[in-house]
Amino acid sequence: MSILLQNGRVVTADSDAVCDILVEGESIAAIGRNLLTPLGGQVIDCTGKIVVPGGIDPHVHLEMPFMGTFSSDTYETGTRAALHGGTTTVIDFILQKQGHSLRSALEEWQGRATGNAVGDYSFHMAVTDFNPSTKVEIAAIVAEGITSFKAFMAYKGSLMIDDAQLIGLMQEVKKHGGLVTAHATNGDVIDTLIAQHRAAGMLSPRYHYLSQPEVTEAEASGRFADLANYAGTEAYIVHMTCEGALNQVRNATRRNQRVLAETCIQYLLLDASLYEHDFEGAKVVMSPPLREKKDQAALWAGLNQGLVQVVGTDHCPFLWEQKLLGKGDFSKIPNGHPAVEHRMELLFSEGVGKGKITLQKFVEVTSTNAAKIFGMFPRKGTISIGADADLVVIDPHKQHVISAATHHMNVDYSAYEGWELTGKIDTVLLRGQVAVDAGETKVSKGYGQFVKRSKTSF
Repeated sequence: MSILLQNGRVVTADSDAVCDILVEGESIAAIGRNLLTPLGGQVIDCTGKIVVPGGIDPHVHLEMPFMGTFSSDTYETGTRAALHGGTTTVIDFILQKQGHSLRSALEEWQGRATGNAVGDYSFHMAVTDFNPSTKVEIAAIVAEGITSFKAFMAYKGSLMIDDAQLIGLMQEVKKHGGLVTAHATNGDVIDTLIAQHRAAGMLSPRYHYLSQPEVTEAEASGRFADLANYAGTEAYIVHMTCEGALNQVRNATRRNQRVLAETCIQYLLLDASLYEHDFEGAKVVMSPPLREKKDQAALWAGLNQGLVQVVGTDHCPFLWEQKLLGKGDFSKIPNGHPAVEHRMELLFSEGVGKGKITLQKFVEVTSTNAAKIFGMFPRKGTISIGADADLVVIDPHKQHVISAATHHMNVDYSAYEGWELTGKIDTVLLRGQVAVDAGETKVSKGYGQFVKRSKTSF
């Protein structure tokens, strides 16, 4: 069926104009003024509203095994919630089990996702055991359309790889044109501080924050950049939180190196004062932790300076009963925070609405840059003829309140409970189908497809 979106303010990373968009099948067929209404087609009046490309969140964890439990959003609930927030594509992290192959991890994640996703999805491959057997699997994983590989520089004994493994991973991924991403924090120092705080009986959520000071992220970010520079590989730092880490990216530019960086919506809007609220602080126990106001200012500046290219979420929700596993010991609180549903509305209201970023920067950091960096452009991340008809209609003046009582994520609290926002997602199209309209889901479980990705074009 044809769909005509009429009279919207259509904003991409490089254009801004009032026009119509004609959708035929799964793709955008025409863009222009006064397009003819298709016979028997649907018309969506976008007068006074903003139309942007479907959001891409390149950092989510759905049904992720972690700290003896699983993150609470499934592929069905997580991608449905993402659609309600204007995010039409997510990229999840496959976690290799140490001692097992990359292929077995891929098959495990495919089993969770295939036939269950409501929105589109892709995968990164987190390599937790780089060895001669793993090395020879890299080429086949790239051929599957998984062109980005993650290294954890923390979580020793489960996810962390050492520098010898990291440089080996970088060298092999470079051969196949892939991208290496990193959770860049110094795991050894963090583990030492955790042990010191526990031994001293300092067990509240505040000590999760104090066990991961800024230096642990800044040092690891610089080390990752140095190794990537030596290896000559494309490098991307996930969930950057602080000024010190951002300065390592800035320093890399002085030697003509490009290090790509992602921050997350929580690091722009929330701060470490939330850890002072007794065990309620467990709701925002995540790694890296929330930082200080000065770090928020640095990250907003980094977005506008082009040093931070992407705003994701690190969406990794746990129910309150799961958070209670760490009631007497902060080190046992499952690390994670729900945000995939609210990323775009929060950034629109608090970023665009308050003059911190432009509308075009909003499109860049929520969609276009991720599409380019992770090999999905121009199929996704833009509004152009032939692209997937992933479109988000925003009512820029509509006010609403965030609440766990009304969100679609499978989690029973929100760090943004009671926040009043201006700008509401009105209608979402995914591959030419109305996926969400006026708060109702219009597509079913299984509609979401795996997105096979190519090499970065950023």
